[in-house]
Amino acid sequence: MDQELTILKELTEADGAPGFEGEVRDVMKRHIESVTTEIYTDHLGGIVGKLGESGPKVLLAGHLDEVAFMVSKMMDNGFLRLQPLGGWWGHVMLSQRVKIKGRDRDVIGVIGSKPPHVLPPDARSQVVKTEHMFIDIGVGSREEAENAGVQVGDPVIPICPFEEMANPKYLLGKAMDNRTGCYMALQLLKQLKDQPTPNQIYAGATVQEEVGLRGATTLVRTVQPDIAIALDVGIAEDTPGMESESKIALGKGPLITFYDATIIPHRTLRDRIVQIAREQHIPYQVELMGGGGTDAGKFHLYGEGVPSIVIGVPSRYIHSHVSVVHRDDLENGIKLVKAFLQQLDEEMLKEIVHGISSE
Repeated sequence: MDQELTILKELTEADGAPGFEGEVRDVMKRHIESVTTEIYTDHLGGIVGKLGESGPKVLLAGHLDEVAFMVSKMMDNGFLRLQPLGGWWGHVMLSQRVKIKGRDRDVIGVIGSKPPHVLPPDARSQVVKTEHMFIDIGVGSREEAENAGVQVGDPVIPICPFEEMANPKYLLGKAMDNRTGCYMALQLLKQLKDQPTPNQIYAGATVQEEVGLRGATTLVRTVQPDIAIALDVGIAEDTPGMESESKIALGKGPLITFYDATIIPHRTLRDRIVQIAREQHIPYQVELMGGGGTDAGKFHLYGEGVPSIVIGVPSRYIHSHVSVVHRDDLENGIKLVKAFLQQLDEEMLKEIVHGISSE
């Protein structure tokens, strides 16, 4: 595994439930500090590193948090109830290993499930409600669970190591949503450190995206950008049972979002990025997502309005314990954002803001 891929491995294997992003934030901060001493933070935990001294201000941000859980109740028999942090579907939760981030140490557990032998036929086709699920940490009483260091309010993280798959360009791990965006932000900082652009780059990540785009609201106020790009994942449609006319697929290019439930991207910004992709022969895919949203949904509403867009990568199996992305998509996504940054000057900003097309 090469050095750059090791960074993505480090990011995905760090833990960062919404509201508890400290561990992954420390990883991000260490890598930003290797590029620049100009670091800006908000009071919730968002972080960016800055390059450049003049020109339009551009915010590039992934998000540090991952879908996770919180201990909501400790039962007398030692089992734990859980509160989802982010959108989960019950089918992907049962019998999965998790890690409770206790005060003094991590405690391993499993989300329990009933064997099919004891399930009546009608129950086998139903999704178990989250409020009926429990975590088994291998103790026999509440007191024993407390002695193990577990408390109500502790974050609970899925367990999945980072792996290169049979084709090593396919990358498997937890929290690809959205450590891929964090990785892209870091790579852009590193690649542009010695290649000045006609703008100021603020690249990093927000917090608490999975529970309502909360950190996007604070980070955009901290940076006050002229342009904002959310670096995130979209849904791959190239697996059995996924029916779509567009068929977003791994390895066919990064995603440019034309629509989601929180934003219709600024048209002239969108068109300019598409134009750059075509001129530089960078493959890309168009995403229109009826549900869900990204930090761009908050970025574009700041002040008088910030032209914003989402550029990311397709991912299989998001909002579960494991997801899969393609390395070519990551590299081409970085290449596309980099090409845009190398062209964005004051004149182009005026054309974008005022809706003047230069095509």
